[in-house]
Amino acid sequence: MTIVQLAPDAPRTMGDWVRERARRYGDKHALDVADVRRTYREVDAYSDRMAAGLASIGLGAGSHVCTMMKNSVHSIDVWFALCKLGAVEIPVNTANRGASLQYMIDQSDSGTVVVDEEYLDRLAVVAGGLPKLGHVVVLREGRGAEVELPARLALHELADLYLDDDPPRPEVDRYDANVIMYTSGTTGPAKGVVLSHEANLDLARHTVALMGYTEDDVLYTAFPLFHINARYTSVIAAMECGGSLVMDQRFSVSRFWDICRKKGVTAFNFQGALLLMLFKQPPRPDDADNPVRVAFGAPVPPEICHEFTERFGVRFAEVYGMTEVANTVENRLDAYRVGAAGRESPRFEVRIVDAEDQFVPAGVAGEIVVRPKKPGIMIMEYYKMPEATVRAFRNLWFHTGDRGRFDEDGYLYFLDRMKDAIRRRGENVSSWEVEKVVSSFPSVLEAAAYGVPSELSEEEVMIAVVPRPGHEVDVVALLEHCVDNLAHFAVPRYVRFLDELPKTPSQRVEKYRLREEGVTADTWDREEHGFVVRR
Repeated sequence: MTIVQLAPDAPRTMGDWVRERARRYGDKHALDVADVRRTYREVDAYSDRMAAGLASIGLGAGSHVCTMMKNSVHSIDVWFALCKLGAVEIPVNTANRGASLQYMIDQSDSGTVVVDEEYLDRLAVVAGGLPKLGHVVVLREGRGAEVELPARLALHELADLYLDDDPPRPEVDRYDANVIMYTSGTTGPAKGVVLSHEANLDLARHTVALMGYTEDDVLYTAFPLFHINARYTSVIAAMECGGSLVMDQRFSVSRFWDICRKKGVTAFNFQGALLLMLFKQPPRPDDADNPVRVAFGAPVPPEICHEFTERFGVRFAEVYGMTEVANTVENRLDAYRVGAAGRESPRFEVRIVDAEDQFVPAGVAGEIVVRPKKPGIMIMEYYKMPEATVRAFRNLWFHTGDRGRFDEDGYLYFLDRMKDAIRRRGENVSSWEVEKVVSSFPSVLEAAAYGVPSELSEEEVMIAVVPRPGHEVDVVALLEHCVDNLAHFAVPRYVRFLDELPKTPSQRVEKYRLREEGVTADTWDREEHGFVVRR
């Protein structure tokens, strides 16, 4: 596979791309989001009306706008409208609350927040600590209690911003910032990954080429629009190939295949434990009687790969990458190797280096580093974090913080994360953030957060807690504190109490020892005790 070659008149910014798709495909069905359908022409028209409305409250090129919305046609209207205005969108995980939510809105310099009504109370809690925030736009759904915001904030109804005026058409360059996506910090706060219009369109176009999508394809996803997976390898990929997209707000393992049959789904995206969950469903005589031909994502559990394909008739294309550098390695449909992440993408160079950044030969493990083969297709910077940016790009290679090795045939095998992060059900969990919240609990002296194996693949969050001298820690109260201050997926499942944490002579916590010990007999498991994490 070679780098995708574009026609000279191909749109290079997201706003121009939406308009060009509408001109080309017109009244063809484009999107089915939570059972609301839109044609290509309607996608363009609704986002134009929203762009006019957002411009009427002062938004334009360079404005920073935070969005906190679940999957809906309205969230896509806002997304595309901001692209047309040349604004920079900051989509935040709808699970965020408390300190983490306040940090992302403030650190990103967002002057406006567009929010679903059900999350408005979370914004109200932190609004007093957001001096740069001036506007709040709310999508009402008629089921939320009245929430009081500071009087200084201008409150707007999203429904009122669909205006019939012509929206502004500012000059936007393909290398301009298009989005800031926050990725979990590992040794510090979350970092805002700045991506350009070029990076996002290039990812979508290459995904279409990798998967062989055509105008006849119907893609499916239930992943949220605050992740690049749903945005650029589902929504944009479906519209780039001239096909259509089916998007749900939640994934239903029991209804998945019936949805695919009903809506003619030919391809879907997967992450984390999704494949295992499908595979563990009781076999049905009609398992193979479905229209799906391919699936895109990572990882594919090697132990079920062949059986899954035989049972459901689905072939896999697997990739390795991250928000900063997406799809750097590809396990392609025509050259798939079970257990590997794949071979180097035509878009990137990929190498393995040792601790001194020297290249190592095939078979030797080290850190995975990458660099682009064309301009503008990866992270521009970590927003307002120049030191972290320079550190990640040292010696002219982007350092992923992941360990891997190549085999003699050029296939990469992902081994583990060098970073101090936890991967739970498709979400990156910052151990630093978990530790910060747990350690702020009054009776806790210190804590260490780490991942332990999950029965659904990837990891569960575990914390080792050292109580303050003379204090006892109420584990239920501690977890309630976590629920109030962490995204639901970051709330620890396992809690273990220790007299002291294992440390090096320089007082660094030896988390590898805690991971090796894993879930011990004295570990408190919230699932066994019936503690339910509210969302």
